[in-house]
Amino acid sequence: MKHILPLLTVVVGLAMGAAGIVLGEADDSPGLQLLGVLLVLATVVFGVRTVRRSS
Repeated sequence: MKHILPLLTVVVGLAMGAAGIVLGEADDSPGLQLLGVLLVLATVVFGVRTVRRSS
C-alpha cells in the first residue's frame, strides 16, 4: 500500500514530461521541450531513489 503513491507520482510525472516534450515540438518551443526532459529526468531520479530506500 505504501508503494502506490510513489508509483502514481512517477507515472504522472513521466506522462507530464512526455506531454511537454511532444507539445514543445509541435509548437517549436525549445524551452518547453527542455522542461519536459528535466521533468522526466527528475521523475526517474525520484523513482529510483524511492525504490532504493524501500529495499
